[in-house]
Amino acid sequence: MERDTVAKIALHAATYTIDKPYDYLVPPELKDCLKPGMRVIVPFGAGNRRTEGIVLVLENGCSYDPKRKNVLTLLDEEPVLDTQALRLALWMRERYFCTVYDAARAMLPSGLYFSLQDKWSITHGVDREQAYEVAGRSESAKHLLELIYAWGGSAEVAQIKEAFGTRDPNPALKLLRERGILTLETSAERGIGDKTERVASLAISPEDAMALVSGKRRSAPLRYAVVELLCTVGSASAKEICYFTGASNATLRSLEKSGILSLEQREVFRRVTVDGVEPSEPPILNSEQQAAFEGLNALAAAEKPAVALLYGVTGSGKTQVYLRLIQAVLSRGHTAMLLVPEIVLTPQLLRIFTSCFGDDIAVLHSSLRAGERYDEWKRVRAGKARVVIGTRSAVFAPLKHLGLIILDEEQEYTYKSENVPKYHARDVAKFRCAQNDALLVLGSATPSVESMYYAKQGTYHLFTLKQRYNTRALPAVILADMKQELRAGNGTTLSGPLRQAIAKNLSAGEQSILFLNRRGASRMLSCGECGAVPTCPRCSVHLTYHSANGRLMCHYCGHSERVPETCPQCGGTLNFIGFGTQKVQEELQTAFPGVEVLRMDTDTISATHTHEKLLSRFEREKIPILVGTQMVAKGLDFPNVTLVGVVAADLSLYVDDYRAGERTFSLLTQVVGRAGRGEKNGRAIIQTYTPENDVIICAARQDYDTFYEQEINLRRMRGCPPFCDLFVLTASGRMESAVLKTCMRLRRSLEEWLSRPPLDQLNAQLLGPAPASVAKVNERYRYRLTLACRNTREVRAMVAYLLRCAQTDKENKGVSVSADVNPLD
Repeated sequence: MERDTVAKIALHAATYTIDKPYDYLVPPELKDCLKPGMRVIVPFGAGNRRTEGIVLVLENGCSYDPKRKNVLTLLDEEPVLDTQALRLALWMRERYFCTVYDAARAMLPSGLYFSLQDKWSITHGVDREQAYEVAGRSESAKHLLELIYAWGGSAEVAQIKEAFGTRDPNPALKLLRERGILTLETSAERGIGDKTERVASLAISPEDAMALVSGKRRSAPLRYAVVELLCTVGSASAKEICYFTGASNATLRSLEKSGILSLEQREVFRRVTVDGVEPSEPPILNSEQQAAFEGLNALAAAEKPAVALLYGVTGSGKTQVYLRLIQAVLSRGHTAMLLVPEIVLTPQLLRIFTSCFGDDIAVLHSSLRAGERYDEWKRVRAGKARVVIGTRSAVFAPLKHLGLIILDEEQEYTYKSENVPKYHARDVAKFRCAQNDALLVLGSATPSVESMYYAKQGTYHLFTLKQRYNTRALPAVILADMKQELRAGNGTTLSGPLRQAIAKNLSAGEQSILFLNRRGASRMLSCGECGAVPTCPRCSVHLTYHSANGRLMCHYCGHSERVPETCPQCGGTLNFIGFGTQKVQEELQTAFPGVEVLRMDTDTISATHTHEKLLSRFEREKIPILVGTQMVAKGLDFPNVTLVGVVAADLSLYVDDYRAGERTFSLLTQVVGRAGRGEKNGRAIIQTYTPENDVIICAARQDYDTFYEQEINLRRMRGCPPFCDLFVLTASGRMESAVLKTCMRLRRSLEEWLSRPPLDQLNAQLLGPAPASVAKVNERYRYRLTLACRNTREVRAMVAYLLRCAQTDKENKGVSVSADVNPLD
């Protein structure tokens, strides 16, 4: 008896609670073409609802099972994920508490996503009288048949639900389907299609072609011009031929009919173009860079997985080391990847790397158009690009023979995803390097405390660049005490020293960058009479004032409202409190009339005003002042920028987060490092209300080593990473009491399990429940439990089991529970 072929499939419709590989029978017509890594449509659940899935493995020779359902449709012509990618998806499921399908979907560009449309149709061969006879006394079934016949014999599910209104059409659909009257059909439409163009090429030899058209050169000059051009270039797109010769498509079709040329469709790639880039020679390294390069190259050539930390002061030339290292890796037949934390850094790096590697470069980040991102992904998969530059999600790029991954500014929190799956690009990069025996390089002027700890422990290899590439001194830093400014009667956002420094730069024709990690004009409004502050009706946050549109806005849910003329509570006068980038821009324009001030934050960046255009204009037109959020804090290299001002150094320092000191030190050090990167000396002014704070002092001195020693001792005492990990369970729902009850049940379960062997040996600490940093977002309350312990397989299994139990517990109705490891907020 012939044995069955079974596909084990991860399903889109399967929630985390029921996520597992589901068995489906592979029909005979798909046996030869179905492979692991392909996506399919399958029926799922009691109602056989169509859903998308990805094939994990195929098993031949399985015994017959009458309950096993068939694979319905194949969506891909070839696998979209290879064996390594499927293993990565399974690893992410175990590590980040997500479904296998969620992990697989995160690896693919949005242009590959399918939208499924369910359509109910009258079964072929069923006449109208027979259909109504089967409907019998069911008024819903009769009404459904009337609708479907009125719509031409078929209708989409959305149409039917809209026509039924508050009534449920499913009983009628089930009745008519079971009786063979209706058939459910599912169609799949991909988000982005392949782009093609018509290409013309000679169908005969150039000599024969010219002989055929030469005699009619005067009567048919366009035919002659087309053939002459093709004899020179060989083949070209129909669009280009028509542009350069003046011929029309009719002329090309005529030549095709005569057998002189052939026309065919060819795939073209939508790409980000980099204009005006000349090929460059490999960079010349100084002695420090050369030593770092040789050490890193030896690790990469060893073809064993390794992690190295490249710790270099701002402006020390880490990028030149990256370039040489990538060139060495490519020369050995491997591929490489460079990740950056912000999209804003990509254009500058792209120009530098394009000059060295040309079309070998592919760019992957979320600001690309869907078609561009999809085509870049295809180029990488096809081996047409061997170097990938991108942001966090580029870590999944389908590079073959991977030899090197570089995380630039590795300490940045943007490498951690806040959406499911909540992965960290650094961890995924480690896994991919282990899969490929590749080298992972973590580069930074202010490495994360965890990375430096592992480097000092010997787990990572450590390479150091202590001097700037051009041997220039680091910027001189002045601390401006804002308390003294207030006492002197200066209530503006700009201190006296900063105003004087900007004025000096303006007279010298040099540029300045001002950094403030808060957008908007004012942090909030407050009533001078009763102290009331306008808050978001859906979130537990104050509304931020934006002067550009005169509105109060919530930066969490997007709520927006007009500024009231008086206090809604008592009718008193409203006062503006705090400031953002808009306010700083306005004060600069008042203080320096006629001087152009460019602002760069999420309010000024759009599809038409991109990061690249704003920064290019700042450099090209030498705009005197650039004000921005953290977009301007790192990676930028402008030779004419000699002054950096930090408007409010304390903003990120005094918050309830164990990383507050690290983030503040990193931001200040990075933004100060934007000054003096050319031939001119740089200087920086840090405005603060606490100039005696150790973090501020270390940042002003660019003294990472002292900061690290202070911070690692604090982490050791507090039991924070790298000494243990923080598992955070978050419950959210519309009813605050229900959310708290769920948290208490979770805590009791955890306390019981942690008291049993072997978990009782972990010395785990359980905290909470406590409200999240923003307790209410978009009408949902959020409370958390924090488990501090070592990140082991047993702990992850316990948390995963607890999640599944919580999501299936009927007492938790209306409350969702999720888990994350070392979250950012």
